[in-house]
Amino acid sequence: MARRVTPLPLLVLTPLVAAGLSGCGFLAKPQRPAWRAQAENACLAEKRVQPSAYVQFAQEIDGPGICGLTRPLKVTALQGGAVAFNARATLDCSMVAELDQWLNDVVQPSAMARFGQPVAQINSMGSYACRGMNAQAGAPLSEHSFGNALDIGGFVLADGREISIVRDWTHGDQPTRDFLAEVHGGSCRHFTTVLSPGSNAFHYNHIHVDLAMHGRNGDRRICKPVPRDVAPAPGQDPPMTDPQLVAHGPDDDDVDTPGPPPLAAFQAQASRGVDDSLILAAPLPPVRPPARALQPEGAPKDWDVTSSIARRGR
Repeated sequence: MARRVTPLPLLVLTPLVAAGLSGCGFLAKPQRPAWRAQAENACLAEKRVQPSAYVQFAQEIDGPGICGLTRPLKVTALQGGAVAFNARATLDCSMVAELDQWLNDVVQPSAMARFGQPVAQINSMGSYACRGMNAQAGAPLSEHSFGNALDIGGFVLADGREISIVRDWTHGDQPTRDFLAEVHGGSCRHFTTVLSPGSNAFHYNHIHVDLAMHGRNGDRRICKPVPRDVAPAPGQDPPMTDPQLVAHGPDDDDVDTPGPPPLAAFQAQASRGVDDSLILAAPLPPVRPPARALQPEGAPKDWDVTSSIARRGR
C-alpha cells in the first residue's frame, strides 16, 4: 500500500525556501556597477587628488541599496584652497579631480577675461545624496547617489560680487551672461553630463555636471542646451568651433515631451533645488571617459548635444 505524503504547511516551507534562495545568492545585496569602483581606484592610483586641509578622505558610504562611495572625499575648497565651496561637498575622486581641472581650464580664464579677477567661491546646491532623478520616488538613481555629480547655483568673484545662475543666465549684464555661456560650453568638454537652464524645468536655476557613463561603450555625452557662441573678451582666444550637433536616434535614451511644463512646475522646484542625470545600463565601460574637446563638423558620433526643448528630467 502506497504511503501518503502530507505536504508541509506553507508557513513552514516559506522560510526554508527563503533560506535556500538566500544561500544561492538570490537575496544578496545588490552591487554598484563595477565601473564605479574601477573609476575610484584608478583616480586614487594615479594620485589625481591629493589630501589636504580642504580635501579629506571620509569613511565609506555603503547604502542604502547601491548608493554610496568606497572612498568619499569631503571637500571645502578646490585649487589648493583658492576656490571655496559655500558648503562642504561629498564627492568621489574623479569628480574632485575634474572639477579642479575645469576651474583651471575654463572658469578662471573666463573670469579673468570678463571681470579681471578670479572666482573665489562655488555656490553648490548639492553633491552626494541617495535619491532618484529629480528627487522623484521610483525614478532611476541620480549620479548624486554616488558622489559623481555637483549642482552649481552660482559663483562669487574675488571682490565679493555674486553671480547667480537663476538671475544672471538671462538677465545678467553682457559680460556675466557671456561668462556663464563659456562656463556651460567648457563644462561640456570636461564632464559627460551637463544640464543648464534651458535643458528642462529642473535645471532652471543651476548647472548640473557629472561623470556618468552614457552609451554602450561609455563614449556618449549629454550637453544641454546647445552651447552658444560668445564674442571673445579683449585678449581672449577666439571661441572654439561649434560641435557637430547629433540628433537623437532610436538608440538614445531621452524621450521628447510635448513642451516645457508650466511656470508652476518651475516654482515648485525652486525651494527644492533638485536636478539629476541618467544612469544607463551598459557593459563594463572604460574606467573613465577622456575629456574630449568639442568636435568640429564631420567628427565621429560621440556627442549628444541637443536642443533646449524640455525633455525628461535628470
